[in-house]
Amino acid sequence: MDFTKRTKKKRESSITPKGKAILLTLGFLIGVICFISLYQVTVYFSTDESCMMCHVHPHAEASWKMSSHVNNASGVTVHCIDCHLPPKNQTVNHYLAKAQLGIKDLWGYLTKDSADFDWETKSMLEHAVKYIPNASCKECHQNLFPAGLADDGISAHLYYEENETKLDLQCISCHLSVGHYDPNYVHGKMTGIPTSTVTLSGPIFETAAVVTEFADFTEQIPGTPISISMKAIPGGTFAMGSSEKEDFHKPDESPVREVTVSPFFMAEVETTWDMYWAFISETQSEGRTPPEQIYANNTDPDIDAVSGPTPAYGDPAQGWGLGNRPAITMTHYAAETFCQWLSMRTGKKYRLPTEAEWEYAVRGGSETPYFFEGRPKDFSNEGFMRKFVAAKTDVISSYVIYSFNSKNRTQEPDAVRANPFGLKNMLGNVMEYCADKYDPKAYSLTGASVTDPLVTEGEEYVTRGGDYMSDAADVRSATRGYTKHTDWLKTDPQQPKSIWWYSDVRSIGFRLVCEPDNSIINK
Repeated sequence: MDFTKRTKKKRESSITPKGKAILLTLGFLIGVICFISLYQVTVYFSTDESCMMCHVHPHAEASWKMSSHVNNASGVTVHCIDCHLPPKNQTVNHYLAKAQLGIKDLWGYLTKDSADFDWETKSMLEHAVKYIPNASCKECHQNLFPAGLADDGISAHLYYEENETKLDLQCISCHLSVGHYDPNYVHGKMTGIPTSTVTLSGPIFETAAVVTEFADFTEQIPGTPISISMKAIPGGTFAMGSSEKEDFHKPDESPVREVTVSPFFMAEVETTWDMYWAFISETQSEGRTPPEQIYANNTDPDIDAVSGPTPAYGDPAQGWGLGNRPAITMTHYAAETFCQWLSMRTGKKYRLPTEAEWEYAVRGGSETPYFFEGRPKDFSNEGFMRKFVAAKTDVISSYVIYSFNSKNRTQEPDAVRANPFGLKNMLGNVMEYCADKYDPKAYSLTGASVTDPLVTEGEEYVTRGGDYMSDAADVRSATRGYTKHTDWLKTDPQQPKSIWWYSDVRSIGFRLVCEPDNSIINK
């Protein structure tokens, strides 16, 4: 036996059984003390006071105390962790989420200035759903049909029970104001009109505009004081899509192909509430023209009549006001119906733009990512370096309402400059419906050259332009979007679901195209 082994054996033999017992006891006590200390630390950092050390929202405490989770008849207070962490009976998920949020909060507390935070955006539904586990809501609200629940609530909760898994429904989607009170939050049954005041004033037009040449004109809707500025977009050929070299390029934007579009008229601005309200005022009813009939009407030159929207669930204007703001929250079917109503009123062919027409129009002859100068990487807030170097905003803010300058809501068209064709808000503000069905491989299904393409097969419709919440990366001329009809309807508790309105989709609208008469084009 060598010296090392003899020394080790001697050392082991020197620890008596009693000494081993003492060491094990001490180790156990130290472990218990550490566990209790750690637990007490986690308990302390689960209190409302400790949460507010890092969460320095200027009115978080006040709005929480005014909410129904605190200010209620039962006298029960719902604490921060009750809503913002998985329930404690999900031990692993609870403590993992707690650790992740704790590290994130500490990092933000040490490195960020709360004065720079966009509190209004953080209070919106799109942000809230990320931090309110549905399991926590269900832990407290195990009875979805308490005594006194109104009929609308019963219908909504029945719909939730039947579709929770299939549609990934969130309680917070319909109950945003219960944890932090918001006096401006609206989610109630409409009585027929938005909460904003509706005023359509001015002289009433007797006839529609007469168009005798292919040039800009102002449409007049007979029987209303509403006019629509239409821009003449000359036909031409352009490279549709983006190459892999373009910043933030996405696969559905390629391959780039040569597309020719015929001349058309396009509305200078997105369809406004004033325009849309003229349609609602004249046609609103409980009757419904089936969607299949509305879409079939696109090939029927003799449309007799269309019915108008039934009341929405909630305020479709979201309390932001009407007037020249873009009309929002309507379905693709509702936008199509508006176009057909306008066609009947004016004697012209109004419709939604094809995707090719839309991109041709937004580019205005440009071949760059935007119709103005600048690189998407310079404008975007995406990427690690944006934590240290601010994005460039001066140029893009002149033309686009997006996440940087939107103030978390849509803006009127005068807030931006027009593109080379004289069109405003083509990028940002609201997503705009197109006539095409969405296919991620649409560009590869045709040859390298195509004229007036239109995709008619698919489940969802194309949307273009991004919206007021979009990053600069997502308001490039080539960026493609699409509807998510089932998801967008999931917070509508009405049975049957509305074919006219999305309850909470604030970022969708549309722009008009008018087909010119061939006799005008051939002059």
